[in-house]
Amino acid sequence: MVLYETVTPAPQSRLRVAAIGFLNPAPLMWDFEHKPRMASLAIRYQIDRMTPAECAGRLASGAAEIGLIPIAALATTPDLRILPGCVIAAKGRVRSLLLVRRATRQLHELRSVAADTASLTTLAHARILFRHWGNPGVPLLPAAADLDAMLERADAAILIGDPALLALEERANRFERTGEVLVYHDMAEEWRALTGLPFVSAVWGSTACSSPLVESIAEDFVQSRIHGLENIDALAAEWSRRIPIPEQTIRTYLTTNIHYVLDEECMEGMKVFFRMAAEAGVLPEYSFSIGG
Repeated sequence: MVLYETVTPAPQSRLRVAAIGFLNPAPLMWDFEHKPRMASLAIRYQIDRMTPAECAGRLASGAAEIGLIPIAALATTPDLRILPGCVIAAKGRVRSLLLVRRATRQLHELRSVAADTASLTTLAHARILFRHWGNPGVPLLPAAADLDAMLERADAAILIGDPALLALEERANRFERTGEVLVYHDMAEEWRALTGLPFVSAVWGSTACSSPLVESIAEDFVQSRIHGLENIDALAAEWSRRIPIPEQTIRTYLTTNIHYVLDEECMEGMKVFFRMAAEAGVLPEYSFSIGG
């Protein structure tokens, strides 16, 4: 797991941003971490990095004005608005959202699932998928993101973000070490098979809701996304020094597995997610809005 230094606390006139400390948002953060725009953005924004669930908590408590939040948090946090333009989603295989089970038990037979609680949205998606698989009441047990430890206490495990990517890198080594046959379900692929729509994980949410301010903020974040996607090779080189994953694998992940533009298909995927989550009793009914 990557350790981050928290940016030095800034004056209260700056907007506090809760950002996700995983690899997948790296293109969205480009301008905030690289010249030439890093210095000018630091005048406006204070960046802190954490898990997706912690980002949602920061916005809900008022400890941040902007956050890269799991979309499930939109249904439970009043007055949040989605900043237009950016998303973390997958339109096929994502590789960083895994359900790993022992091959000896089918999905409808699982008695318990150890779940990394880093993302509220992934857990909500999991509940919807288990309902589809005929196992709606399977317990999701909160657990640290350690596959071996998780499988010691449950029939399956949910891994999110960098720990999921690392588990795939270690898949062959684990089999050689344990001899245990595991089945790795890519949850974005499972969602696409069920709905035909993207798996939407997170969006930039804001409590700074006046329309002119939202437009100005959104432009900063969209420009950062654009510049990040123009610098994927540099990001792949940077992150291959931070986490034990090959540079080419990171490049493919950022260009093929993750989708960063909040387009119509992603918005439709979000609408279906909220409808199905309400039907399953996972989240309250919710209709999202974008911008001010």
